[in-house]
Amino acid sequence: MGIKTWLVGCSFLCAFGTLQSVAHAEPIGGTRQSEGLQAPAFGQIPSAADATLPAVDNGLNETVIRIPEDDITLQTTVFKPNGAGPFPMIVFNHGKLPGDAHDQPRNRPLALAREFVRHGYVVVVPNRRGFAESGGNYAGNGCNVEANGYAQARDVAATVAYMSEQPYIDKTHIVVGGTSHGGLTAIAYGAHDAASAPGVRGLINFSGGLRQDECAGWQKNLTNAFGAYGENVRLPSLWFYGENDSVWQGGLAGQMYTAFTEHGAKAQMVDFGAYKNDAHRLVGDRDGVQIWWPQVKAFLAQIGMPTAVQYQVSEPQAPKATGYASLDAVTAVPFLDEGGRAGYRNFLHQYSSRAFAVSNSGAWSWAEGGDDPMSVALASCQKQSSDPCRLYAVNEDVVWRDASGDTQTASR
Repeated sequence: MGIKTWLVGCSFLCAFGTLQSVAHAEPIGGTRQSEGLQAPAFGQIPSAADATLPAVDNGLNETVIRIPEDDITLQTTVFKPNGAGPFPMIVFNHGKLPGDAHDQPRNRPLALAREFVRHGYVVVVPNRRGFAESGGNYAGNGCNVEANGYAQARDVAATVAYMSEQPYIDKTHIVVGGTSHGGLTAIAYGAHDAASAPGVRGLINFSGGLRQDECAGWQKNLTNAFGAYGENVRLPSLWFYGENDSVWQGGLAGQMYTAFTEHGAKAQMVDFGAYKNDAHRLVGDRDGVQIWWPQVKAFLAQIGMPTAVQYQVSEPQAPKATGYASLDAVTAVPFLDEGGRAGYRNFLHQYSSRAFAVSNSGAWSWAEGGDDPMSVALASCQKQSSDPCRLYAVNEDVVWRDASGDTQTASR
């Protein structure tokens, strides 16, 4: 059974090519929603942290561990601050792409992890049963959304229990969150399994739900599931939904929220309006942090979780503008044929968190959004070229150096 759901972790856009390739013509949706956001321009880097704070390497001390859950183990990514702790923890749950769940890559929500590590948290990201390299098979439960959520939540419970025994975790300060299918999973966890973990203080739901187009009345199934969860959740929760979400259209998000709260469940809905071309990508974008973190910070303070910045954490930094050419001078981009120039024109239509890379042999790639479009553009270009790829443009600037021998790369 093919269940059409979504994974925000794949929210960036990219295109690449050799001499014969043609990229997509417009951002998905074809409209620029960013102008209405009450936030700094996309692509800006936050001001530097207090230089007296200890620094965490840009790798965020990332490790991959196996968490036991009944007869299997869960492939789990852990990001953490330096030191022995104990640290507060967020367990963050991924969404689902169409197709075989084992084909999904290991989830790495870098933008979210960077912000929480900056504030002294350990970020734990379990791939649930049947996903990526976790054992077992995906627990779909047919069209029964409520049962699906509870099945997913068992893996969250196993993760919370296992990590709470680790010496670097403060088991009295835990929050559980998730995006898309993972947002529904977080709420389902709060409705049943959270009772066994008194250190869990709250739930965060980013665009949560489960879309099953092949199930008749899937919207009603989804709304009813949230209603059932709301009868049992005793933890406060914070919900994020946007008006141009490609998955939850019309008034569905409001219906889910109403069904959840009408039984007395405590929840706060944040309607953040339109985000770029699709509100469903918010948490997977570094640009989205400036939208959700202020609300999350206030929520964490309300439930007794720490909110002060504890570490310096480096972020992707673009090379400096070189003045080689104006950004919109398509013919100035070196080494491209007509297909590559078409790709560059497409790049110019993307949102301003973007990067375009090219090699001497004419391979090229652009990327927009996600955590680090510079690295994505370079890596995608390099897959098509035996010559080194270099960044030509980042955000609104041309960063190319002509015949200098300098390779323009992203730095942190």
